[in-house]
Amino acid sequence: MKHNPGFLKLVEEARQCIKERTIAEVKAKLDRGERFHFIDVREDNEWVTDHAKGAVHLGRGILERDIETVIPDKRAEIVLYCGGGFRSALAADNLRKMGYTNVASMDGGIRAWREAGYPIEKG
Repeated sequence: MKHNPGFLKLVEEARQCIKERTIAEVKAKLDRGERFHFIDVREDNEWVTDHAKGAVHLGRGILERDIETVIPDKRAEIVLYCGGGFRSALAADNLRKMGYTNVASMDGGIRAWREAGYPIEKG
């Protein structure tokens, strides 16, 4: 997908302020049974098509509105992902601005997750 320059600039600025995790790091955390919030921030229709096993859905359209209800502990570990890691970088930056201190974006998003053959769930 070709992204617009303004969008790419916003993403690059966000990436300067956030942590990113590789898909391998996230998968290893899941395999070890570590407790963290694994959140898919894609659109509803993307989530329904498929998503990473173990993830929960909290789309970008409602993330900032609902996050404090869903995860009131601002020190909780949160890993966000989207299609390729761009929207989740923006989302992670917004959560950082809201006071969340342990948020990361999964670099490569669900596309990289699928390509690696990691577990996927439908619906």
